[in-house]
Amino acid sequence: MKAVVLFSGGLDSTVLTYHLLHENAELKLLSIDYGQRHQKELSASTQIAVSLGLPHTILKLPMLAELLGGSALTDTSISLPEGHYAEESMKATVVPNRNMILLSLAAGHAISLQFNTVAYAAHAGDHTIYPDCRPEFADALDRTLKLADWSEITLHRPFVKWSKEDLVRRGKELAVPFEKTWSCYAGGEFHCGKCGTCVERKEAFELVGLLDPTEYKE
Repeated sequence: MKAVVLFSGGLDSTVLTYHLLHENAELKLLSIDYGQRHQKELSASTQIAVSLGLPHTILKLPMLAELLGGSALTDTSISLPEGHYAEESMKATVVPNRNMILLSLAAGHAISLQFNTVAYAAHAGDHTIYPDCRPEFADALDRTLKLADWSEITLHRPFVKWSKEDLVRRGKELAVPFEKTWSCYAGGEFHCGKCGTCVERKEAFELVGLLDPTEYKE
């Protein structure tokens, strides 16, 4: 497998990267600056890519935030909700059509490299509020990508039925440096510990029975 990994530097995409390396895949990491509030994830992505010795590109498209409004992740005037992803308020973190846009860019890059797949780390815990993480979305996009070029390209999403707990457990098996990953949406120096992704992260480590190495603000 030759894959472009849509790589945020977060826990999910980092576990995905280690998982694919374990399967002897050839990888190129692609991170995208779309004007997200949590820019620190881009620094994390660089640090992890360097530690793995993998080719890595950060595509800078910060003006996308102006087009993808209505989300707390792209508009700092919208309050970032706190609590569990199961809460209705977490829909404020949905960025309109984000995965369709980012995965399309990754697919174009993969085609130019003559790679055969794009990999992303959507998992079952995302499905409650993120429509572009659902299996139905991934299946439809996979079919579309196969028509996007004369050389067939696929969408690889091995974690689409996994929970966050499953990802942490797999990361533990692969010795993933969780402390280098960045999940928090708040965009501070440390993980806030209160936003949906921080709450889910803490919960997953607790369920696995693994010490959480994350530095939280509180």
